[in-house]
Amino acid sequence: MTDANRDDGILNGTRAYSGIAVDDLTAAKQFYERTLALTVIEEGDLLNVTIAGGARVLIYPKPDHQPATFTVLNFPVDDIDTAVDGLTARGVRFKRFDGIEVDEKGISRGDGPSIAWFTDPAGNVLSVLQEK
Repeated sequence: MTDANRDDGILNGTRAYSGIAVDDLTAAKQFYERTLALTVIEEGDLLNVTIAGGARVLIYPKPDHQPATFTVLNFPVDDIDTAVDGLTARGVRFKRFDGIEVDEKGISRGDGPSIAWFTDPAGNVLSVLQEK
């Protein structure tokens, strides 16, 4: 990419956001609003979820939804143990993946950031991670 292409301003200054498909909008709303304690605004058949820094994630229904096999949303936290304990108390169950060593809480503490994965009701993989 040339400097001219980077500086053309087409997307600079826009408010980008992510989108996540789900198969049950009601279950997704309850999970993101109650379990994760995020601000959720329902707009017709869409959910606008506000995450850290005022960014948003659009959650939309997709009847033939198939969850991705990768993490779709990461939540950086200051203290992963506190975050995992708090989410566990709210009913979140942390995932274990073949080939990735995790402790008794479900936290991988390897060379990179400490991370723990979980899913929303549609099976989308989310994580909390503590950057070192």
